[in-house]
Order: sequence, then C-alpha cells, then structure tokens
Amino acid sequence: MDLEEKTIESKEIYAGEIIKVRYDLVQLPDGKRSGREIVEHSGGVTVIAVKDDGNILLVEQYRKPAEESLLELPAGKLEKGEEPIACARRELMEETGFAAGRMDYLFSFYTTPGFCNEVLHLFLATDLREVGGQTDEDENIILHQIGKEEILDMIKSGKIKDSKTIIGLLYYLNGDCYV
Repeated sequence: MDLEEKTIESKEIYAGEIIKVRYDLVQLPDGKRSGREIVEHSGGVTVIAVKDDGNILLVEQYRKPAEESLLELPAGKLEKGEEPIACARRELMEETGFAAGRMDYLFSFYTTPGFCNEVLHLFLATDLREVGGQTDEDENIILHQIGKEEILDMIKSGKIKDSKTIIGLLYYLNGDCYV
C-alpha cells in the first residue's frame, strides 16, 4: 500500500527567522482530503562531546517553550549553506569552549516528524581541548561534565528530558560508538 500523501495546495502562514509554518491540503491514499500544519526548519546538529577522562559535556540553559532549564548535549541550528560537520564544530566551541580533534558523524534523525521537517545530525566529538570560553552571545549556558555512569539515572529520574540528548546519550551508552 502506498502511504504517500499528495499535496493539493500549500499556503505559507508564517515566516520567521528560525521557522516557517505552512498549511498543506493533502490527498490521502484512500482519496480523502486532510489538512497538515507543517513547521519548516533548516535542521541542526547535536554533539556527544567526550573528554579524555570519559566525562561527557552537557550544557544547561533555560528553554522558554518548556519554561525550565534543561540539560542538553551541545547543539544548534544549521546556518544557510553550512555543512553539518562545520556546524557541529562551531556549536561545540560556542556552547562549551572546547574544540574537537576528532568529529565523527553518527546518524541523522527527525525530531518531531508529526508536524516538523527538522533533521538533526548527530556527531561524536573526541580528543577535546579547551580553546576559550563560551561565545554564544544570545544564550546563557552553564557547562556540566557528567560521568558516563550517571547518565542513565539522570534520564530515568527526569534530570535529562531533552529528546535529542536522550537519543544521543542512549546511543552512546549502548556502545555503538566508541572512544
């Protein structure tokens, strides 16, 4: 069975600096019609940054949509024309003050495909060296270094609840990427 929903018409509802929102009228495989509200996003990166001592760098920042501070892997939005690996290196440095001697691409995933087309590219950063302070001017960030053995309990207890961070950390804990 073909599951594709064919777009009949599309209308832009909002265009901001980070997202666009559109409304698509689609034809379903059974011939019926339905509406889809879609958030368009340029995509981004998430970085599992592992220090030589095994500690993983997490950043804590206030997230207005969640109305709370969250612990997250360093991450950020792709700039127009920017390659994911360049974005990963830039975001790691801006958010943590560290640079990676090695940056390995792991995989990409949709964050919330029910309403958004955002794709995040996950990287593993190793051979870290401190190169200066955090430089993200519009973010207030506290840097944390967390031991591998603490992560699962932090996820289970709700101390870590950001989805991209949980995906990356569980993948790392599963041993599918090695340092």
